[in-house]
Amino acid sequence: MREQKNSLAALTMTGLFAAIIYIGIWVLRIPIPAMVGRPFIHFGNTLTAVAILFLGFRNGMLAGIIGLGSFDILNGYAATSWLTMLEVVVVATVISSIFKAFNYQDTKRNIIIIAIVAGITKIFTTYCVSIVEALMIGTNLKAALIASFLSLPATVVNSITTAIMTPILYFAVRKFYRSVRR
Repeated sequence: MREQKNSLAALTMTGLFAAIIYIGIWVLRIPIPAMVGRPFIHFGNTLTAVAILFLGFRNGMLAGIIGLGSFDILNGYAATSWLTMLEVVVVATVISSIFKAFNYQDTKRNIIIIAIVAGITKIFTTYCVSIVEALMIGTNLKAALIASFLSLPATVVNSITTAIMTPILYFAVRKFYRSVRR
């Protein structure tokens, strides 16, 4: 689909992935207590990584922004939904850059590396987002840094899930996806 970003099929798949991402968060959501924000364990990040791998940078990123962003807007996280969308841009850039460096060869090794790096990237971006969230409510920088660090458990679980589930989902769906693209 990378070569036909605006085709009806590409736009349909982007919308489908956005819906799957939204549903993946909505169906399985386990709240985790934290000092900053209201984090929860979910499959949205994993599904976004899979969307980026299948749809490419632009459409995968759009699917993630629409899926994760609309979930945030519709479920009480509207004030910080822009931060979630910014995280998707960063993660999409990292995933797409690595995939491009691998010449889009989707070997098990390459996809596993991409999934691990995506999980690590998500830990970093969420830490930064938590700092911004803490600063938005008036916390001083030192307290924001510490509270954001102490609020990372849900992110670490989500990142481990992304590292493990992205390759599993990618290879489970790949054959079907390729047949649909034809």
